[in-house]
Amino acid sequence: MTLGRADLEALDATDPLASFRDEFALPEGVLYLDGNSLGALPRATPARLARLVEEEWGRDLIRSWNTAGWIDLPRRVGEAIAPVVGAAPGQVIAADSTSVNLFKLAAAAVGMRPGRRVILSEPGNFPTDLYVLQGLAELLGDRVELVLAERHELADALDGDVALLLLTHVHYKTGRVHDLPGLTAAAHAAGALTLWDLSHSAGALEVELDAAGADFAVGCGYKYLNGGPGAPAWLYVAQRHQGQVRQPLAGWMGHAAPFAFEDRFRPADGMARQLCGTPGILGMAALEEGVRIVARADRARLREKSRRLGDLFLTLVAEQCGPDSFALACPADGAERGSQVSLSHPEGYAIVQALIARGVIGDFRAPDILRFGFAPLYLRYTDIWDAVAHLAAVMRDGDWQADRFRQRAAVT
Repeated sequence: MTLGRADLEALDATDPLASFRDEFALPEGVLYLDGNSLGALPRATPARLARLVEEEWGRDLIRSWNTAGWIDLPRRVGEAIAPVVGAAPGQVIAADSTSVNLFKLAAAAVGMRPGRRVILSEPGNFPTDLYVLQGLAELLGDRVELVLAERHELADALDGDVALLLLTHVHYKTGRVHDLPGLTAAAHAAGALTLWDLSHSAGALEVELDAAGADFAVGCGYKYLNGGPGAPAWLYVAQRHQGQVRQPLAGWMGHAAPFAFEDRFRPADGMARQLCGTPGILGMAALEEGVRIVARADRARLREKSRRLGDLFLTLVAEQCGPDSFALACPADGAERGSQVSLSHPEGYAIVQALIARGVIGDFRAPDILRFGFAPLYLRYTDIWDAVAHLAAVMRDGDWQADRFRQRAAVT
C-alpha cells in the first residue's frame, strides 16, 4: 500500500514524544535532518546563558564558582547523562572533548593490561578515534600497536595480545549498530577491556552500559544531547575500575584537593580523577539544558520512533524517487541501524546542497554518502514526508546540476 501524507499526520497525532518538539527553537520553513551532527537549540538555553553571562559572571564574578555551583557542573551534568546511557550514579562525568577522553581512557586501559600491546578497532571507524589511537601508539612506541579488523572478524581477532577493543557503537557513515553486549562479552572472555564511542547513540538509542558489563565509554554533547556546537563531551568508567584507572592527563581538576595547590599529583576518588583542566562553564551550562530534556524522555520510545522514522524515509524514497535512484548505504533493517539513513549517489554532495537550498538540511560524507539524521525528540513524521518530496523534486528537476551546488565548502 502506498503511503500518503495523511498516514504520517496520523502518526504525529498519536506520537507520545510530540510535546518535546515545543522545547526546541526550530526555524520556520526548515526541515532539520541533521540532529545526528548538531542538535537543535533548546528554548531554555538562551535564557540560561544570558543569566550566566549577565548575573553569574557579570555581577557575581569569581564568586559564582561557589554561589552558582560552577565547580559542580561536570559532575552534575554527568549524573544527568548517566541514566540516558544505562549507567548507575557515580560513573559518568562531563569533561573535555570526545577525542581527549578517548586518549585518556585508551591510555588508561593499556596501563591496566600489562603485557598486552594491541588496541583493536575496525577500518572506517570515525577518524578521530583512529587518529587518537595512532597518536597514542606513536607516543608509547613498542608498547602499543593499533590493529584493525573488519567488522565480521572482530570477535576472532580478540586474542591474548589485545588490551583494548575500541569501537563506535553506531557507525558515523553507514549507521550500522554494533552488538555492544556481545562484543563486550567476547572481549572480556579474551581478557581485554572495552571502550565504546557513543557519540551517535546517546539520546537516540537504548544503551545499557552497566547491564552489558562495559568498561569505558565516551560521547559528545552536541548531537542528540543538544548541547550546542563544540559542547563538552562526557566519559564513563565502570565503578569496578575507578580505583585502578590512571589517566595520563593529570590536571589540577583531577587532583584530590585542587585548591590545596600541592606540587605532587594525588588523584581524586571516583570520576573526579577523569577531569583535567578548568571546565568551560558556558558550554557546560548549555549542555545541561539539552541533557535535561533528553533525560525526561522514555528511552524505549526514543528508539522506537527513531527506527520508524528511518524506515518510513526509506520506504518513501523508494516510492517517490524510484528504487534505483540511490544505492542504500545503511542497513535496511531498522534494528541494525542507528537513528540515521545513508544513501549513496555519485553526485551526493551536489544533491545535499540542492536540498539545503530548499530548506531540507542533511549532510554529506565523502566520497558519495547523503546522510539524514532523525532526532526523535523534535522531528515529526510529516517532516519525513516533506523532506522526501523535496528530494524527489530535486532528482526529477535536476536542481543538483547547478554549478553553485558543486562548489565544496570547508564543512560538508
